[in-house]
Amino acid sequence: MKKNGYGLGSKIWFNIIIFGFIGQIAWAVENMFFNTFLYNSVYNGASQSAVNGSIDVMSAISIMVAASASFTVLATFLMGTLSDKIGKRKPFISIGYILWGIVTAVFGVISRDNTAKLFQLTDEVKILTVTVAMVIVMDCIMSFIGSTGNDAAFNAWVTDVTNTKNRATVESVLTILPLVATAGVMGLAGAVESIGYDVIFIGLGAVVSICGVLGLFTVKDKNVQAQPGESYWKDIIYGFRPSVVKENKNLYLALSANCLCATAFQVFFPYIFIYLGNVMNFSLDNVLASLTPAIMAVAAVVVIVAVIMIICAGKLMDKLGKEKFMVVSIVLYFLGLFAAGFAENIVVFFICAVPALLGWALLSIAMNASIRDFMPEGKVGVFQGIRILFFVLIPMIVGPFIGNIVCRFSQITYTNEYGVVTSAPGNVMFWGAAAVAVLTLIPVFILRRKIGKPKK
Repeated sequence: MKKNGYGLGSKIWFNIIIFGFIGQIAWAVENMFFNTFLYNSVYNGASQSAVNGSIDVMSAISIMVAASASFTVLATFLMGTLSDKIGKRKPFISIGYILWGIVTAVFGVISRDNTAKLFQLTDEVKILTVTVAMVIVMDCIMSFIGSTGNDAAFNAWVTDVTNTKNRATVESVLTILPLVATAGVMGLAGAVESIGYDVIFIGLGAVVSICGVLGLFTVKDKNVQAQPGESYWKDIIYGFRPSVVKENKNLYLALSANCLCATAFQVFFPYIFIYLGNVMNFSLDNVLASLTPAIMAVAAVVVIVAVIMIICAGKLMDKLGKEKFMVVSIVLYFLGLFAAGFAENIVVFFICAVPALLGWALLSIAMNASIRDFMPEGKVGVFQGIRILFFVLIPMIVGPFIGNIVCRFSQITYTNEYGVVTSAPGNVMFWGAAAVAVLTLIPVFILRRKIGKPKK
């Protein structure tokens, strides 16, 4: 296999990009569409008495996010450790993606009407409540399977095939993929009304499954030695041992910084599209209709320049040191979030989003690459559970909870086309996110003082 200057072959880069991108598409569908699916489909059209008698939609979203995060962490601990034990990542990646796509497609058949038929229900409150419960349960199942393929196996495989000289560059590519995936899924959002959630879920599910099938032929395990050592169950709790934490202080500082960064993101992200659509009256259909060739060309140039800048930043981190980029990233992140809370129209909001996204991207590259550098050799799969605990469980439980609390202080409501009044998120969630983001400076300053040569 021909390798480039960073020691990675074309097949490795292909798998990093394709599995990274399709995985982010699947996560974007979950993070963006499942929330709006509840808000705009499951609850939409229900009577006021049904809405009042069932769980509040904002509470349902926060519960779903927290529950799915819990199953994500559970899967990563169990399957990441198992992949270390048997010394293989490929089966978990390929089979995980195949099943991930199938479960995603199942969401295409969930509706209040189908719930009523399946369980022979006539009471509107029970129909709505059971449908919401089905969405939450299926989201948990999807999160378990998706985490097996992506968080536990794919992320461990990326650590296996990279090293301290190229990880920031690889992370810069992996950081771009969620943004591209999010933009793609946002494009689909404009087609929801015309083609329906069912078509989108089934179609995207098929794409994810096809990616898993492709992996059966393209993914190759590398540098993975089976770890008999201690028992499987002892390895699962390995990262919680005080002695292990003490031996890997830099790793846990980097994980803590990333945890705060991700928590700040989750304060507003689960509610962002509800906020844009129902509070700021943003319509993707109107934006798409107003696009001219000149505007599209300018937008394309801006995107290309941004991608090049992020990749160049990753290369500079590999050359100059990741810790040199951390503080400025946090400052950009904080300023963008703080300014977004004052935005009164969609144009100003998107302008404010630029420094926030740039800061988030740079910090993600630096922290994720550092975390891979500090992973103890032979325990990469074991530590995927610890990693996802800091990346997903804590942020996705604490973040939406903070967002829900601060939004209730603003007491913003939305009346849909059926005349039903429901709660809606407010601009204060961005200030809550900014307050959490600034706390990231604490572990970063400690890490900058303690950082030494990362383990190879």
